[in-house]
Amino acid sequence: MALPEVKQTATEARLANMVMPDAGCTRAAREDALARVLEMGLPSRRDEYWKYTRPDTLVSPEAPHAALFNADEPMLFDEFDRLKIVFVDGVFSPEHSDDLVLEGVSIDRIEDICCKDIHWAKELYGVLESHGQTPVQRPLAALNTAFAADGVAIHVTGKPSKPISLIYKHRSESSDAMLHHIVRVESGAEVTILENGPAASRFNKCIEIDIADGGVLHHVRAQGRDHERRAATHMFTRLGQDSVYKSFTLTVNGVLTRNEQVVELTGDDAVAHVAGACVGDGDFHHDDTVFVTHDAVNCESRQVFKKVLRNGATGVFQGKILVKEGAQKTDGYQISQSLLLDEDSQFLAKPELEIYADDVICSHGSTSGAIDETALFYLRSRGILTKDATNLLTLAFLAEAVDEIEDAALAEAMVARLEGWLSRHS
Repeated sequence: MALPEVKQTATEARLANMVMPDAGCTRAAREDALARVLEMGLPSRRDEYWKYTRPDTLVSPEAPHAALFNADEPMLFDEFDRLKIVFVDGVFSPEHSDDLVLEGVSIDRIEDICCKDIHWAKELYGVLESHGQTPVQRPLAALNTAFAADGVAIHVTGKPSKPISLIYKHRSESSDAMLHHIVRVESGAEVTILENGPAASRFNKCIEIDIADGGVLHHVRAQGRDHERRAATHMFTRLGQDSVYKSFTLTVNGVLTRNEQVVELTGDDAVAHVAGACVGDGDFHHDDTVFVTHDAVNCESRQVFKKVLRNGATGVFQGKILVKEGAQKTDGYQISQSLLLDEDSQFLAKPELEIYADDVICSHGSTSGAIDETALFYLRSRGILTKDATNLLTLAFLAEAVDEIEDAALAEAMVARLEGWLSRHS
């Protein structure tokens, strides 16, 4: 079926000045992704899963300008011993990065992979992204697969002694960055991956994660600092038997952020937890779109998302649990909640369950509300200032999401960053 004229015109305009990298072993995947972009067209508000979020600035030919944010506070995770991999406006920066050497891990740049005809990442590049296009189309992810020129391939074969930290720095007010990462966690291996930084004026990032039987991956991400930035991120994760995937995202600031997570549990007894906390003030639009598929027996999934909004900020949550036929003894949990600190902010939610097995426990809930006046009064009666009491109740509201982080030190770092933001915006 032919694309509507408006969508076709917008897609052609976006592609007009884009050049596919010299692709090497990823060429076939890139060409396939480009064909899918041309068939799907880039997103518009008429698309079902974009009706709450305007994609205009994410698909326009030129990236909107985004001012650089100067902050006295140190970059997040600076106090942790970690392997640092730094990108500046979407380009790998060897002078700011550590040597890409760590026991139990091999790391290659996507640029280097493209020069090789044979590499383990060839079997993964674009594969999970392509599979994740059904039943919901994700054209910005396909666009990334086709044109992303940089990123890293991380092959985890052991249990490295420290996290791998992907750091995204923003230096140009008109930067338009695309990064594509691939992560393969082998059987019995375990790794923690950190991400932080504003990245670019406009950022399109895709991560494909394949976790083998018994593998474990912890992912902790922070988005923030430069408020005028725009970002669309995608994570496609496939889990094998007895594997574990836990991902947490903290978002503060940002005119427009859309985070998509597509998770498929394909091995029995797998566990997947996806969580997020965000705080927004004013011209802030934050969209979490999650799709979890249970395709094996006795698997567990959790989706926990909390948003604090004020001064006209908008939060969106679209979450689905699909339980396929035969995926018995599924335990699926989904909660999305917002704390609206004024009458101008809004929270738009679309929770979904689709179940084709009969021995399952699945639940979803979504609520919006204001600060608990009784609790606020109690704290004020104990001599706590209204703004401090409000911040305490806000942190308590976000706690369920932050608690999804297993590492206590990382969780404390997230709480400290939230406290700093709330203090500045009181």
